[in-house]
Amino acid sequence: MKRNLWFWLYFIVAILLAIYFATRIIMTFMGHGPISQVKNISISADTNHKDLTAIAAATGISPGTHTYSVNLELVNARLLTTPGIRESAVRRLPNGNLAVKIHLYRAVAAWTDGTYYYPLSADGTIVKQPSEEKKTGTVVFRGNVPKDISKITKAATNLIGDLDYLEFVDNRRWNIVTSGGIIVMLPEEDPDAAIASLIVLNDKHKILNKNIQTIDMRDTTRILVK
Repeated sequence: MKRNLWFWLYFIVAILLAIYFATRIIMTFMGHGPISQVKNISISADTNHKDLTAIAAATGISPGTHTYSVNLELVNARLLTTPGIRESAVRRLPNGNLAVKIHLYRAVAAWTDGTYYYPLSADGTIVKQPSEEKKTGTVVFRGNVPKDISKITKAATNLIGDLDYLEFVDNRRWNIVTSGGIIVMLPEEDPDAAIASLIVLNDKHKILNKNIQTIDMRDTTRILVK
């Protein structure tokens, strides 16, 4: 079958295009040429109004870095050491772009070592972002923290005006320390109900303003005051 001129013309063009794109691909993987370089890093978080400057620095990547020399696993590992980040994902996009997506811990309370205050998430994670001041209206914990503090935090919020901190005792029950120095010993079962009873008792008798040391509520049938 005889080939005409147009066939050979298209054939030559196809060969040239194949060589061109193959060369560009090879150059990209070898780290040569502008399309092999990181042009832009986009960072998105699941929380609005978050300063992402520290997160951008934690990637350790700057524009001009060769795209395929970036180890995404190492970038993720660096990001996960950044305070406040719970999960992260990094992926390559076309045209030398990298996308970073992060999920942050959401603070529901604070944890203190007696000097500094750290954000504390609902799953008990202490975020290493210390502050010398406690935010107004924040429930504070000390010592060991269990994996779920959401319910006890919600209950303790109702005592916020009289609360100094909560402490998990023997990994099984809570003590409340009031701003007046009273230790309230909560029962192991249903401490939320005990807090509600304490609030009612305080409303009636102002017990948290009295000169006492402890309020023992571990026995749900009676309350002992010392």
